[in-house]
Amino acid sequence: MPRAYVHRLAMTAPDDTGLIEREIRAGGIQAAAIVAILGKTEGNGCVNDFTRGYATQSLRLMLARHLPASAVEEICLVMSGGTEGALSPHWIVVEARSDDLADDGTESGASTEPALAVGHAITRPLLPEEIGRIPQVALVAEAVGVAMRRAAIDDPADVHLVQIKCPLLTADRIAEAAGRGAGVATGDTLKSMGLSRGAAALGIAVTLGELSMAAIAEDAIGRDAGLASGRASTSAGVELMSNEIVVLGQSSAWTGPLRIGHAVMRDAIDVGPVAAMMRELGLPAPLSGSLEASARLVALLAKAEAGSSGSLRGHRHTMLDDSDLSATRHARAFVGGALAGLTGETALFISGGAEHQGPDGGGPCAIIVERTA
Repeated sequence: MPRAYVHRLAMTAPDDTGLIEREIRAGGIQAAAIVAILGKTEGNGCVNDFTRGYATQSLRLMLARHLPASAVEEICLVMSGGTEGALSPHWIVVEARSDDLADDGTESGASTEPALAVGHAITRPLLPEEIGRIPQVALVAEAVGVAMRRAAIDDPADVHLVQIKCPLLTADRIAEAAGRGAGVATGDTLKSMGLSRGAAALGIAVTLGELSMAAIAEDAIGRDAGLASGRASTSAGVELMSNEIVVLGQSSAWTGPLRIGHAVMRDAIDVGPVAAMMRELGLPAPLSGSLEASARLVALLAKAEAGSSGSLRGHRHTMLDDSDLSATRHARAFVGGALAGLTGETALFISGGAEHQGPDGGGPCAIIVERTA
């Protein structure tokens, strides 16, 4: 049976792949088993955040020392820029490998419970005019299905998070489309990030049965907050034109001690559902520093969004009115602080911009734990 391994490793800079390579050389990570590497980098998370591309390039160069070029191309590299506040830059390396056998010939770490299952897929490159539009929704929906099948997840209810890295528009890409007589969804490159994130999230919702394709009008993308997925996490970047998709769920076809759960925050300080989910997974909430529990926190992934109303529980906020900092940067720091207080951790994968990902002003949160008892 396959077994998932998840490694959360610190980085000192976007090009610091040293701890990953050290684990590969020591045998703690099997390079051939890596299906995805998620990176939380320290850039601004906006269109011109080159830390994402820098990290991606650094990972590819490092992986090329251990894998054939064709194998490197199959690994999803999901870089999310922005570690505002005290969020800590880090890597999350996800492996899917055949489980080792114990001395008695049984599967090491085998369990009668469903275990963490992972699957991945990469769409074809999008044309600029497809970004943030129905063709992107359809492409993502199809690829999420492929990733689910690779993860041996038959029931969409067993999917707890779909993490996607999707493209955005640049001035050059807009000009290239115009040169062919094609129009794009928006001429605003920053706005294109939100449209791309939203279209990808809606594609997830279609495959997970949260929405039908017929219910999604093109002019609703990025506008109708009532259309949403409770298990989507999407991040846009300049470093790619495809959609790189990682499905995280549970399946009885997998083995090992890792489990995953998810909750949906209704707003930026709604940590109650996350605390309840932590307790279901065997973690105390709030999490004590001693970690005297039946599970160990392995990774947390969440979305952060500044509510479009401009208020939070009746009080005005200024995240949408700041001309110096994008609202996504404020939201990452705010939600990161709330979840750090709950978990006692700062190496949290908090992604800004939650278009069609949970309710307006809120967002999904998934936690991976290692069961110890």
